[in-house]
This record gives sequence, C-alpha cells and structure tokens, in this order.
Amino acid sequence: QVQLVESGGGLVQPGGSLRLSCAASGITFSTYTMTWYRQAPGKERELVAQINSLGHTNYDESVKDRFSLSRDNGKNTMYLQMNNLKPEDTAVYYCYGHYMGRAHWGQGTQVTVSS
Repeated sequence: QVQLVESGGGLVQPGGSLRLSCAASGITFSTYTMTWYRQAPGKERELVAQINSLGHTNYDESVKDRFSLSRDNGKNTMYLQMNNLKPEDTAVYYCYGHYMGRAHWGQGTQVTVSS
C-alpha cells in the first residue's frame, strides 16, 4: 500500500520558519519525482517546488528565494525548508509523487502564517 505522509505544518508568525516532511512508503522512492503543492482557501492548487530523481529542483517564483527542497532517499523522505514565511504562504501543503504513470498524493498538512 502506497502512503505519502506529510508532517511539520503549524502556526508560525510572519518571518518565521517551518520544515515540512513527506515520508513515503510502498514505492521505490528514489525513482520518483516528488513535488510540493499548496492550496489556499478559495484558490486552485499550485505547484510550490519539485525535485526529480537526480536531485534537480525547481521552484515557483514566489518561493524560490525563501524555500529549499531536498530529499533523503535512504529515509524515503522529502523535505521543504520554508524560511521568511509570509501570510500569503498560508495553505494546505500536499506531497505528490509520480513515476512512469503512477501518481500518489498525501493527505496534506496545514501551514498558517499569522501574527
């Protein structure tokens, strides 16, 4: 059974930091391209950052100077380090993995940036 489990969300003040984790099981994690999406209330789900099997990353312009994406294939886990958080980063953050036509979503973790 495939599972992607996000953790690390919470409430943080503007300018603060959080680190999200996505732990995978039931897949050959190292072969998967892994992605963080987010969805704010009343808005469509949007791509935040992506890392492929070679470790190459790309970011949405709104986060590229503040967020850092990494993966540890030995732990089957992807990490999103989020610094200098802004109220507009408030959303549910979802982990997504895909490889060769197979795709899986996590259940999401809430990030709220508010004073």
